[in-house]
Amino acid sequence: MTENRNAALYFVDRHAAEGRADNIAFREAADDRRQVTYAELATQSGCVASALSRAGIQREERAIVLVLDQIEYPQIFWGCLKAGVIPVPLNTLLSTSLYDTVLRDSRAACLFVSHELLPVIGPVLKDNPYLRKVVVIGGDTPDATVSYADFLDGCVPSDPIEVSGDEIAFWLYSSGSTGQPKGVRHIHDSLQSTADTYGNQVLGIREDDVVYSAAKIFFAYGLGNAMTFPMSVGATTVLLAGRPTPDVVVDILEKERATVFCGVPTLYAATVAYLEQASEHPDLALRTCISAGEALPAEIGKQWHDLWGVDILDGVGSTEMLHIFLSNAPGDVEYGTSGTAVPGYDIRVVDEYGADVAAGDIGELLVRGASASDGYWNQRTKSRQTFEGEWTRTGDKYELMESGRLIYCGRTDDMFKVSGIWVSPFEVEQALISHPAVLEAAVVSARDENDLEKPAAYIVLKDGQSSDGLDVVLKELVKEQVGKWKYPRWIKFVPDLPKTATGKIQRFKLRGDS
Repeated sequence: MTENRNAALYFVDRHAAEGRADNIAFREAADDRRQVTYAELATQSGCVASALSRAGIQREERAIVLVLDQIEYPQIFWGCLKAGVIPVPLNTLLSTSLYDTVLRDSRAACLFVSHELLPVIGPVLKDNPYLRKVVVIGGDTPDATVSYADFLDGCVPSDPIEVSGDEIAFWLYSSGSTGQPKGVRHIHDSLQSTADTYGNQVLGIREDDVVYSAAKIFFAYGLGNAMTFPMSVGATTVLLAGRPTPDVVVDILEKERATVFCGVPTLYAATVAYLEQASEHPDLALRTCISAGEALPAEIGKQWHDLWGVDILDGVGSTEMLHIFLSNAPGDVEYGTSGTAVPGYDIRVVDEYGADVAAGDIGELLVRGASASDGYWNQRTKSRQTFEGEWTRTGDKYELMESGRLIYCGRTDDMFKVSGIWVSPFEVEQALISHPAVLEAAVVSARDENDLEKPAAYIVLKDGQSSDGLDVVLKELVKEQVGKWKYPRWIKFVPDLPKTATGKIQRFKLRGDS
């Protein structure tokens, strides 16, 4: 008899047998502080599986999970896996038209939705030809929907169905930093692969950890942070349904005594700026912090360490690889770099002909590892362009250092040449951010009067800072730090930068504005 590789067995059900039944799996950072133990989660997810079967949602059909980070989320995700139904966690900040696109693209038969999100997705439900069941969590239930409580009423928990490790477990839709989102398919074994590699060997996740991830569960990075890693050892995750603003984040870290914080560069920068204005800094229990989504500016990492005495482990991951595969590590942090390959992954930096670049040169990053996606849903050409045998093209440009560490240069589409020399937008942005008045910066290419490409910068200032005369100062700063030809010829001060819901700057939108 073959081993049942259903991921819910490893991440949920085994904890009771191994003495962790009463460990708190999830706790909400809300007034009522709802929480659930591993034993309770095993029962609840089994009930979701049973309810799906009773509702006629069959194995391999898709269930959209448009749910805020709340207690019901892990119940639904693992319940779907137990039933063989494919959960599709969805960005909670999309537009109505994009929800319509994804619902139709995935042909989802079921939708789980937090009632707060109904006003946005509701208008496209009536005419959807595939949806057979809409389950609403909290609040009132409109016509043709059922409440989550009623959906589960009377269900007896069912055991996880038997699957192979190579069977599709769930999809994630890419964040769309350069265009329309794509359905990325992942298998059951991929979840444990990321736990065994990054979670165990870099993060060093422990049973007594309390984890708070500002990145939401619908994001591949957030899924690993909030569910895969803590659940691999029986640790506790704190969930926040609302927006993780700096004041809220600091409050959660203090009150919940979080030991592991998972953020993104934008939030780290905003939190540092927030604390600069604070009269006192709270006493935190942090032992480690991690960052991904965008490369972390060196200055932000150093300032964070000055505040707490805790390093930020900056790393690189992708929806296609499920989590971080390139990272700084405890005791081996060099700010301004993305570190080295996570144990269990292989990387290459190649030129446009596919040949490995020499140290000091720039090329595209390729990665190989067990957590790679099975491919994009119904996008064969794009799948063939991205997944080349065992290797996955990341679309990111990196400089390979003599030490073997990598320095992020930008997306392949973001790189451009000035006077025949490659310019890394991120390198220029780091120089700009080093100025104490600058909160965020984004650099793109623009055409001058001779139709030649030159850098253009978009700057977000910290509260209370003036832009008067600052453009001249910033241009000189870049000349001094990274090179005279790399300075931005144009500087525009803006209130904010266009970003995906996961914090990635959408530079393609700025290029259109240049």
